Amino acid sequence: IRALLLCLCLGLPAGGQPFLRLRPSPSDNLPVKDIVEHPDPEYDPKEQDLDERTLRKKLGSHFDPGFMAVAVPGPANASGAAAAAGRGRAALPAELRRLELGPPRGPRLRLGKKARRKVLQWLWAHTHCPVLYAWKDLGVRFWPRYIKEGNCLAEKSCSLPEGMFCKPVKSVTKTFLRWHCQGWSSQKYCTWIPVQYPLISECKCSC
Repeated sequence: IRALLLCLCLGLPAGGQPFLRLRPSPSDNLPVKDIVEHPDPEYDPKEQDLDERTLRKKLGSHFDPGFMAVAVPGPANASGAAAAAGRGRAALPAELRRLELGPPRGPRLRLGKKARRKVLQWLWAHTHCPVLYAWKDLGVRFWPRYIKEGNCLAEKSCSLPEGMFCKPVKSVTKTFLRWHCQGWSSQKYCTWIPVQYPLISECKCSC
């Protein structure tokens, strides 16, 4: 029963499979919710199973130091408030630079270059949707244990008038190792298997 529960938690059939997606969901269901683990420490890897050199070799080219860490990492980026404050300083996208200021059916609003740039920067500061990253501890049953996970800033509306919010529109997957056990207590077989963990890679202002 324990093996079956673990398979269901992982999204596996009862017999398991060599390569699986942790949670094969569309990007609007990200970030991945915390995974419910079996509480019995007997299903944790032992010290001899956590040899970094062996695990690095097993993970191979999938090890991405930009999004995974073996030890407790430092802060991933600025807080949501600081990121929001810095949105106006980000490079203006081409579509915004080409924007004609003025009413849809009225005369074009004539502004000097400096004033126009300030207006466009103000618009960008209110509508830009950056990906905010923070490190997450996946627990001892994942290797590497820490993942840099993205979130969309959704504290306030990103549209004028208000009503739209920053939401995920694209995602990427990173491959981790997952400690997976099958069988009964003293007769169980455990090993590291590769799993794909989806991460938000782009946010957009949308309904």
